[in-house]
Amino acid sequence: MIDQTVSQVSTVTLLRFEGLNTFWIFAQMQKAPKKFAKVLGLTFFKLMGSGGKNGFSKMLNVNIYALHCVWESEAYADEFMQNSKTFLEFRNRTSELYTIFLKTTRAHGLWSGTNPYETQEIKPTGPIAVITRARIKLKFLPKFWSKVPSLGKKVDEVKGSIYSIGIGEYPWFMQATFSIWESYEAMHNYAYGNPLHMEVIKKTRELGWYAEELFANFIPYRTEGSWGNLDFQLDKLL
Repeated sequence: MIDQTVSQVSTVTLLRFEGLNTFWIFAQMQKAPKKFAKVLGLTFFKLMGSGGKNGFSKMLNVNIYALHCVWESEAYADEFMQNSKTFLEFRNRTSELYTIFLKTTRAHGLWSGTNPYETQEIKPTGPIAVITRARIKLKFLPKFWSKVPSLGKKVDEVKGSIYSIGIGEYPWFMQATFSIWESYEAMHNYAYGNPLHMEVIKKTRELGWYAEELFANFIPYRTEGSWGNLDFQLDKLL
């Protein structure tokens, strides 16, 4: 049983904007963090844009953004999403919004100089979510981007993959991925059984592509809203 009331909870909210609201959210990349910094119970947050196609592209997607938050408890997350004027404005300006509630089972590395996650001893028996994040050294940008688009395309073709998207705080050199898998085994088989993915891991270790990196596993346990057919696919597994 997952105790979500008194222990740390993470959320990933996917947001889709259309028309003039794409200009509004672009401006919020600079404005919103000041508001989030004052939210009670919010210990870590990142508002991120996405790349073209499924996010693994050098071209920006001006329509899709992701808000990742780490909360002291689920109660703080609910209070923010139900009563905050800041989140209400986000909700009112989106054409589609979907929040996934997560518990961390594994996390190593740093994100902006810290590891924000408290891991819990929960055995994954259903779907699993993964966040990988890296700050790429400028001199390695060409080599990194020669590999990532092909790698991203392959993720969608892998058995057991439910959803994946490339997101980031800043275009091209601060990159993160968020992916959801039917099981831990499906994720593990891709991570260590895909030749292209293994090549990227090898190059990363040999050349030191990243100035900072983080890898985290989560168990999704609750969702709110809708996102294409992702909510249908994921909710039937929860």
